[in-house]
Amino acid sequence: MSLDWIYYAISWILLTWHSAWDAIKVPVGSVLGTNWAWILAIIFLVVTVRVILFPVFVKQIKSQRAMQALQPKVKELQEKHKGDRETLQKEMMELYRKEKANPLMGCLPMFLQIPVFLGLFHVLRRLDPAKSNKTLYGWTVDQFNSASSAKIFTAPIAGKFGSTADELARLGANGTTVKIIAGILVLVMMGTTYLTSRQMILKTGWAEDPQQRMVQRLMLYGIPLSLLISGAIFPIGVIIYWVTNNLFTLGQQQWVLRKFPPLVTNQKPGSTAPRSPVQPAKAGGFLNRAKPAAQVPAKPAAPKVAGPKPGAKPTNPKKGRPAKRQG
Repeated sequence: MSLDWIYYAISWILLTWHSAWDAIKVPVGSVLGTNWAWILAIIFLVVTVRVILFPVFVKQIKSQRAMQALQPKVKELQEKHKGDRETLQKEMMELYRKEKANPLMGCLPMFLQIPVFLGLFHVLRRLDPAKSNKTLYGWTVDQFNSASSAKIFTAPIAGKFGSTADELARLGANGTTVKIIAGILVLVMMGTTYLTSRQMILKTGWAEDPQQRMVQRLMLYGIPLSLLISGAIFPIGVIIYWVTNNLFTLGQQQWVLRKFPPLVTNQKPGSTAPRSPVQPAKAGGFLNRAKPAAQVPAKPAAPKVAGPKPGAKPTNPKKGRPAKRQG
């Protein structure tokens, strides 16, 4: 299956944004050794894709809420069919079908972004001045030459940590500079990837289903660690795309999670309730800080009256009145 349509679509969005920033005379190479028109074009490629996928992202959140609401029933099935994995899977699939919940919906936005990532990777990898066909995917020769010489902090966006000496020579780049910039960006990419997964898990909680919990652990630890190796083959422009996408995800998740707060499942009596991932709503007070509840003053306790000591004469409550004589 040809992926040319993806390469044309990515190129068109990238070139359109570059033309827009170039039209308003964004500085070229004069600020921190960076061609900001191309950097902004990559950043706004992310914005364009994320705006298109925003409805899918909202569906992902709603699907995760539905899956979270089904956790008590899932736990019952696990207890009922303990040791019978095949029956358990059938019963869970029937439960998901009946409640119209899709476990795969949580990964759908990520899967839809994979073609965009691969398309940008392919397009930027072609930015080699030695290429003979510079007008592929709708590029002009001037656009190709401009992009192949575009830099961020003097490191070309087409360069990568693992660039060979010949590739660096064709790009007119310094190998040490490319490795430093690419290495820093790879670490930032790993950190922001971890934070996006951690943010979602902390808000929604760990899944009860062992398979879903395994997927969560893979997302939280496996993918960031894999980037330490795969990041060496990513062009710097692709890493910029990934970091920007992660930062966009952090902000978008924060907004959506506030709008669609996670469910709080009821705990069984006597069980230790885990810390709820849902933060209490802040209202009132300075900067929306919650005001402390008004303290109701306690009524003063009545003074205790000490009883008479043993052998003491009783006190006369009516002082000043003579006692009557008895005849």
